[in-house]
Amino acid sequence: MDDPVSVGRRLRRDQTEAERRFWALLYPWRFSGWHFRRQAPVGVYFVDFICKREKLIFEIDGGGHYSDEGVARDARRTAVLESAGYRVVRFSNDDVLRNANGVGEVLVGILGEPGGSGS
Repeated sequence: MDDPVSVGRRLRRDQTEAERRFWALLYPWRFSGWHFRRQAPVGVYFVDFICKREKLIFEIDGGGHYSDEGVARDARRTAVLESAGYRVVRFSNDDVLRNANGVGEVLVGILGEPGGSGS
């Protein structure tokens, strides 16, 4: 099995287009002091985006997450992450790729306006 550092590096290198766009959407908050990591290990999972200080995780979900099996797997994963004290927010690839303004509005609702008191 690969070590977590190698797995994280590979996942960051092989990001989906939706993950790349979401990272760009986070830029105003990152620039104003919020610290997010991409493809970071949390227990046995690698999460797409995390702000450890605020115990906040953003997941960007592709089509496989919306099958019955995918929904059940995500529910288990979310339960484990929430039991570790994290808040998990999910966006679909389509949300990020086709409704970036809507995703941005959700981010403002969660993080506040960029440039505010970030973490």
